[in-house]
Amino acid sequence: MHIGIPKEIKVKENRVAMTPGGVESLVRRGHRVTVEAGAGVGSSFSDEAYRQAGAELGSAADAWAAEMVVKVKEPVESEYGYLRSDLLLFTYLHLAADRPLTDALLAAGTTAVAYETVQHSDGSLPLLMPMSEVAGRLSVQAGAYHLQKPVGGRGVLLGGVPGVKPGNVTIVGGGVVGTNAAKMAMGLGAHVTILDVSQRRLAYLDDVFFGRITTMMSSEANLRELLPQTDLLIGAVLIPGAKAPHLVTRDMLALMPEGAVIVDVAVDQGGCVETIHATTHDDPTYVVDGIIHYGVANMPGAVPRTSTLALTNQTMPYVFSLAEHGVQPLERNASLLLGLNTHAGQLTNQPVAEAFGMNWSEPSSVLGA
Repeated sequence: MHIGIPKEIKVKENRVAMTPGGVESLVRRGHRVTVEAGAGVGSSFSDEAYRQAGAELGSAADAWAAEMVVKVKEPVESEYGYLRSDLLLFTYLHLAADRPLTDALLAAGTTAVAYETVQHSDGSLPLLMPMSEVAGRLSVQAGAYHLQKPVGGRGVLLGGVPGVKPGNVTIVGGGVVGTNAAKMAMGLGAHVTILDVSQRRLAYLDDVFFGRITTMMSSEANLRELLPQTDLLIGAVLIPGAKAPHLVTRDMLALMPEGAVIVDVAVDQGGCVETIHATTHDDPTYVVDGIIHYGVANMPGAVPRTSTLALTNQTMPYVFSLAEHGVQPLERNASLLLGLNTHAGQLTNQPVAEAFGMNWSEPSSVLGA
């Protein structure tokens, strides 16, 4: 199969979908790989390294002309023209928060498999997990920085100092993002509270953190109780493939101290904070009702070397499978089948359909047809 690796063009997105090592493995298996010149530079992978691995270097159009395109982030509007009916696209999509891209994929008839909806039988999301780990850890770094007074924050050091109490970090969601955020916040010495709807998950978190964090059931009442003491609020809510629910509403901002910071990691799925909207690394924050909002939708792009290596560790086995057999692995691999979002002009993901009030079809029935 001919596989294309375009350069990511989202603002300050320096990750790349494949390392030279991944290219070499594909070439050894008899596949052809075209890498857009400069695609790996942001992650410290030179064009020469790809060339030595057996890749062809070309333009964006050359990479998109491949049978299968592997990316990191969803196509942006300037890339919609590359979409076509005989293209297999494998990348993060987050369609429930992006109606224009959904419409573009359906109009083009593209077969699109989303990293974030590939799901194991136990509910785990193997291709979302590595970036959730990175984003969870970065959320605390970003929040700690923006709490500093020179950048508009309320002037709180999360770890405190002897004789001064630490800052309070409230994390909404106890999954992979929330757990990794808690690790970082606790490491800084902050007082950490995690809210989640699962008592079983809260018991697990209490166990693995040896009782050093506070766990609470996620409810509006508990959020309202915590917000007046919250210096940093981290949104870490995920419903696979679906738009995130607004758990923190506009009126709740009035409960928070002026200069407090919100980092909503769920922003690429619409966000769990009503007042959040996507921002970029160039202009990451804005203020609503005295509260700093950080809504960068591609947070792991800030540490592209680490993120690329972590992501490709997980994606490459699926790339090998798709390269060998095309869409056939989808039909016999339940986890990969759940990753199918569009095929032959039909929407195949129920949460996306519900987000937009659209019709959808079971992936297996669409592939069978």
